[in-house]
Amino acid sequence: MKIVLAQPRGFCAGVIRAVETVELALEQFGAPVYVRHEIVHNQHVVQDLRDKGALFVEELDEIPRSAVTIFSAHGVGKDVEDQARHQGLQVLDATCPLVSKVHNQGRQYAARGYQVILIGEPDHPEVIGTLGQIPAPVVVIRTEAQVAALTFAQDTSLAYITQTTLSVDDTHSLVEMLKRRYPKIIGPDTRDICYAVQNRQTAVRELCRKVDVVLVIGSPKSANSVTLRDIAEEAGTPSYLIADGGSVRRGWFDDKSSIGITAGASTPEAMVEDVLDTLKRIFPLEIENLPGREEHVHFRLPDGLIARQ
Repeated sequence: MKIVLAQPRGFCAGVIRAVETVELALEQFGAPVYVRHEIVHNQHVVQDLRDKGALFVEELDEIPRSAVTIFSAHGVGKDVEDQARHQGLQVLDATCPLVSKVHNQGRQYAARGYQVILIGEPDHPEVIGTLGQIPAPVVVIRTEAQVAALTFAQDTSLAYITQTTLSVDDTHSLVEMLKRRYPKIIGPDTRDICYAVQNRQTAVRELCRKVDVVLVIGSPKSANSVTLRDIAEEAGTPSYLIADGGSVRRGWFDDKSSIGITAGASTPEAMVEDVLDTLKRIFPLEIENLPGREEHVHFRLPDGLIARQ
C-alpha cells in the first residue's frame, strides 16, 4: 500500500506554545497546575498533560485561590480574566497569538462604531472567547442562509472578523456574500485565517489528487481537523477522521492502492506514527512525503515562564 504523508501536518506554533506552557508551568511551579478548558482539542495531548500533573477544569470556581492557572489556546472573554484577578489566580495566558489578533481587530472595529459580524461556529470556545473580548453586540454567522437573513440597513457601518480555524474557501464565500449585500462592509483579508490552517488545507487538497482515500488524524472537537476531512470529501476522496491507530478499519481500503495521511493542528506526530504502525500490521507500506510548505513560525511564551535552555 502506498502511503503519502501531507506536508505540513500536525502541531502548529500556537499549539506548541500552549502545550509547552503547561509543561514548563509544571516544571517551574510543580503540580498541580490548573488549565481552564482543554488546552487544545486532542485527547492524547490532554491525557499526557494530565498524567504529568495538570488538572483541567471548565470553570474558574473549581480552582483554589492563588493557584497557577492556564488559559487554553482558544482564548477567553474579559469576564473570565476579571474573575481570575478577583480570585487572585496566577494566570499564564496560552491564547494563540493569532486568536488574540482577532480579539484586537474586533475591539478596534467596535471602538470605531462598527457593528461587528463574526464568522464562526457559535459554540466553539474560540468564538465564545472572542465574543467576550468585544465590548459591544456581535452577530455570529456561519451559513449563507444566515447572511441572507441579516436585516441591517445599507447605511449601517459593518465590519467582519473570522474564527481562525475555518475553511478558507467557506470563509471566502461568506465574505463575498456579505460584500455583495453590504458593499461598504470592511474586514481583514481572508489570509488572516490562521497560516497553519491554510497550509494544512492546501496540503490536503494536493493530497486528494494523489491518493484513493484520506485519513485525517484529529479530534471531532477540533474544528480544523473536521474541516480537513470535509475538504477531502468535497474533493471526491473518501475521508475518515480518526483519533489514532485504534480507529482504523480494514474495510476502508478495499480496492484501494494508496492512502493519504494528514493531521490537524492539535495532533501530535506520535499519533501519525501510531496510525502507520496499525497500517503496517495490515499490509506492507511504501511511504513518501508530499512536498509542501515548511513552517518556521515561533511564538514567544507567556509572561511568567522561563524557556528551556
